Amino acid sequence: MGAVVSCVESVLRTIGSVIMAIIAGVGNILQAIISGIVTFFGIIVSFLTCGYCSSGRRHRGATTGTTGTRRGGWGRRRHGVTTTSRI
Repeated sequence: MGAVVSCVESVLRTIGSVIMAIIAGVGNILQAIISGIVTFFGIIVSFLTCGYCSSGRRHRGATTGTTGTRRGGWGRRRHGVTTTSRI
């Protein structure tokens, strides 16, 4: 009788582990999708404010650096942007 209870207990534990693995997988997929959406909106906001293709930079004129070797300064500033890929 004890062997049957142990076998049933083992089967139920395995089923529970499978269900938890499925839930964890779905959670990871949802987290990746939400992270992608947040990153996409971050790119859109950056594009509309001071990030990509900023037309305000062209009309300001050339600035000289401290050494005077680069007429345009050090390129456009990217506030709060890390060096990781956005893909």
